[in-house]
Amino acid sequence: MFTYYLGLGFRSLRRNPVLTILMVLTLSVGVAASMTTLTLLHGMSGNPIPGKSDRLFVPLLDNGPGEELDGSGEPPRQVSHTDAVNLWDQAKGALQTPLYGIGPAIDSGRADLPPFFSSGVAVGRDFFAMFDVPFLHGQAWSADDDRRGAAVVVIGRELSERVFGAGVNAVGQTIRISDVDYQVIGVVDTWNPVPKFYRLIGNSSFSESEDVYMPFRTAVNRELQVNGSIDCSSESGPGFQGLVASECVWIQYWVELESASKRQEYADYLNAYINEQKALGRYTRPVNFRLYDVMEWLDFNEVVSDDTRTSTWLAFAFLLVCLVNTVGLLLAKFSARPGEIGVRRALGATRRDVFTQYLTEAGVIGLVGAGVGLGLTFGALAYIRALDESIALVTRIDGAMLGTAVALSIAASLLAGLLPTWRACQVVPALQLKSQ
Repeated sequence: MFTYYLGLGFRSLRRNPVLTILMVLTLSVGVAASMTTLTLLHGMSGNPIPGKSDRLFVPLLDNGPGEELDGSGEPPRQVSHTDAVNLWDQAKGALQTPLYGIGPAIDSGRADLPPFFSSGVAVGRDFFAMFDVPFLHGQAWSADDDRRGAAVVVIGRELSERVFGAGVNAVGQTIRISDVDYQVIGVVDTWNPVPKFYRLIGNSSFSESEDVYMPFRTAVNRELQVNGSIDCSSESGPGFQGLVASECVWIQYWVELESASKRQEYADYLNAYINEQKALGRYTRPVNFRLYDVMEWLDFNEVVSDDTRTSTWLAFAFLLVCLVNTVGLLLAKFSARPGEIGVRRALGATRRDVFTQYLTEAGVIGLVGAGVGLGLTFGALAYIRALDESIALVTRIDGAMLGTAVALSIAASLLAGLLPTWRACQVVPALQLKSQ
């Protein structure tokens, strides 16, 4: 019977096309508004590395001047070069890496491709294993390359295809970066975690991944300038080496522990490290540090803004208004068919049968509204993508969001159809037959 009622529902769409179009548009606009904001919220608030987000941590250390904590009580969101190298060399985690952004110039050596700037990061070799970076060709550099600051580099797929051509294995090739030749030892496949959790400071949280991955000590030795945030609480010495020797914070540091249960053990190590630095005369404030896992780090940096959450709630409030209008239109549609209902009841149909038929008809409207709503959602997301390229990665609907859109539209139409369907079931067969 459900298939029969489904067929009746689709045929009833043609019975009053004007009313049908109004209901479908009303429902689809509400669904599109809700799904557009929900898609953005879903992309911004998702877990970017679910397999190990509880084992990846960002340590923050308060190396500020003076003997009192500042007003917020929060340590800087980055660490100094001295602290980054100390933590890295002591290697108390299973894996660890310092990280800072660079914007090197790329010289392809080709007449048809003039030099251009690219985005990159200076990292340790553990970076690739920590963040599950997929390799298209080659591999990460060695631990020895890390120690001596070798002239090697890993590049992204897009940069490889731009410089060496599509389909070419660039491993073993030489690429000129900021007037120095580097050997390509690996090519990273397309990799865009959303949000871009590993580099939230001084960079867009939803931008694409970098094209150049250079050994940390290589970048420092070559004095590649910082493409990101630098925060100095006191004067630093002249030039890049002055920055390196200063207490300025400009490096993000990540550590992966063997398990989440090792968190307290690592916190105890940080406490001991700070006291050691205090004994050396570096740290003057009371011991103050933080240790955030991935999801805590996203919350701390407010990756999902209050405006985004508010917009989502407002969109669902708008959907509720659309549902109220849909209820009125369904009442008008169903109230015009008392004779049909009376005949069905007289022929033996129960109120339950009538309720099922008309609720199925409301569901059909929701199904059609889902199709139109999805089209409007895709259009709205494309407009947002064109308006702000920095959030392009979160404006794409995945399978989960696609299913949610269809389910939301059908559920909304069924909810809107409850009252009109109940009213239709109250028709008295004898009165309708007598009036005919």
